[in-house]
Amino acid sequence: MSAAWGKCFDPSGARYGVPTYPWRLATRRQLRAEGLRPGGQPIAAQAMRINRRTGTPRVAYLYRIDQAKPVRPMTSRKWGALALAMLARRTCPACRLDVGYCIPRSHGICGMCLAAQTPPDLHLPPRST
Repeated sequence: MSAAWGKCFDPSGARYGVPTYPWRLATRRQLRAEGLRPGGQPIAAQAMRINRRTGTPRVAYLYRIDQAKPVRPMTSRKWGALALAMLARRTCPACRLDVGYCIPRSHGICGMCLAAQTPPDLHLPPRST
């Protein structure tokens, strides 16, 4: 057993307080892919592996599939709220237009407004050699 694998293997839960395994069982994403949700059940175990770049452990909480509940269906009000939220993300605060894509948070305005605000490139005279 390698040292990194040994750090992530704690089936009794003595080291981390929760049983820990270095392989995957049923994470939230895996439950969602099967149309399930944890449904309020406690964390059954955790999967842990060491990040190769930083050397820090990455943790995924695991849930029991037999206690999982089906995903709640979307209601018409939830669909409406989601549509309004997406409209707000696509609306430029400067020109108030729906630009058809989500406005980048780094700029906060659409591409046309950003292009209008940036000064034009200064053309330098050609070099004489």
